[in-house]
Amino acid sequence: MAKSGGGRQRPTLEMVAERAGVGRGTVSRVINGSAQVSPHTREAVHNAIAELGYSPNQAARTLVTRRTDTIALVVSEPRDRLFADPFFADIIRGVSSVLHERDLQLMLTTARTEAEHKRVGDYLSGFHVDGALLVSQHRDDPLSTRLAEAGVPVVHGGRPHSPDQPAPYCVDIDNYGGARAATRYLLDRGHRRVATITGSLDMNAGQERLRGYRDVMASAGIEVDERLVVRGDFSVEGGAEAMARLLDTGPAPDAVFAGSDMMAIGGMRVLRERGLRVPDDVALVGYDDTVMAQHSDPPLSTIHQPTVQMGREMARLLVDVAIPRTVEAETVTLDTHLVVRESG
Repeated sequence: MAKSGGGRQRPTLEMVAERAGVGRGTVSRVINGSAQVSPHTREAVHNAIAELGYSPNQAARTLVTRRTDTIALVVSEPRDRLFADPFFADIIRGVSSVLHERDLQLMLTTARTEAEHKRVGDYLSGFHVDGALLVSQHRDDPLSTRLAEAGVPVVHGGRPHSPDQPAPYCVDIDNYGGARAATRYLLDRGHRRVATITGSLDMNAGQERLRGYRDVMASAGIEVDERLVVRGDFSVEGGAEAMARLLDTGPAPDAVFAGSDMMAIGGMRVLRERGLRVPDDVALVGYDDTVMAQHSDPPLSTIHQPTVQMGREMARLLVDVAIPRTVEAETVTLDTHLVVRESG
């Protein structure tokens, strides 16, 4: 049995992992009492600890190695939005799949208010995680700057709204190209009074989808009546409210491009309440291609974005590039495509 006294090497986490035939992250999970370990693996790790005489001291190990085997995923939205929007579930699926392969743990948290941002920023800057993934950032989000100043490796899911926010590592979606494809499709179907319900305009995704809509309308020689541009917030409720404003205050649209499936679903509900048929009276195209889009009535035409792949790429970029700093900066942009169903 290896002992720490008498000049012998003190048993390490790596030695336990080798003896048990598992990764060091798995040993960490067993020591920390995680339920995500099989009974067989837990027994093998406990046997290796006993045989080697290893005495785990997580705080001391972290202080020496600066490694925690933990990655934070921060969603800059209220907690109820996290659980209501399928977009975030897909991001989590993609991130988790990569971290599971690397024996790394995921810490999930939300932060939207100033107090929440401070709390999360303080925690992440205190050597509790090896790196962070930031999703759904708004213009007023201070985490990018705070974590950059603290030296915490960060990967952004989507470009930050402001160029002042540091984002050397980023995985983005072609929001502009997707919006162009949706708007062009509606024009090609013969619609001319094409309205849009935008996403949150304090986010880069909302701005880029609006820009794509405007550019296609301009290229078709159609001057946009500003009453056909109504702001939403990427939620079902926001889409319903925006559709009601659109129908109440402006010229009746013959088609609507909604900047998210959730807003399109909310808008579809309002159209039905007003006695308008989709697509006979108003054609409708969303953005995301969530499960909701497939099961709406009628099924929603939408822009597919590879959200699970986005989560995987974010985790890969953080673990393989940002943390070891193999390159100083890298941006990955994922393509979108139109999925035609029955709503438009």
